[in-house]
Amino acid sequence: MKSFKFKINGTEYTVDINEVEGQEISLDVNGTPYKVSVDKEMKQQKQVVMQTRKAPQVAAATGGTIQKASAAPATAGSKVTTPLPGTILDVFVNVGDAVKTGQTVVLLEAMKMENNIEADVDGTVKEVKVRKGDSVLEGDVMVIIG
Repeated sequence: MKSFKFKINGTEYTVDINEVEGQEISLDVNGTPYKVSVDKEMKQQKQVVMQTRKAPQVAAATGGTIQKASAAPATAGSKVTTPLPGTILDVFVNVGDAVKTGQTVVLLEAMKMENNIEADVDGTVKEVKVRKGDSVLEGDVMVIIG
């Protein structure tokens, strides 16, 4: 079971994802069970990703940000990953662009909210793996910064 803490318009929510079967997700929001249907089948991830980073923190859409993604070792480049599933609304960087820590690189719509995804290191964009309109899953690599 994966657990996330969200802060939406000042209200805190605890979301526990219990089960994912195809397009159906069984989850609890602040202890209340829900069955959620998504527009395409979700893949269950077997690898343990959550041990190396904190649960995402989401703020309101007006100027909100999502916690920076975890960084890979500097020699391999820093991978900016999605903290939760969603749709890419905009990509603000191109290969070769210089970025600073905290700079917004991607705008992600998740749970009907716009979320700024920020660079976690200073560097140069080595690869952009997403485009506007792409659907992404939690943990997908969007940008590599070297």
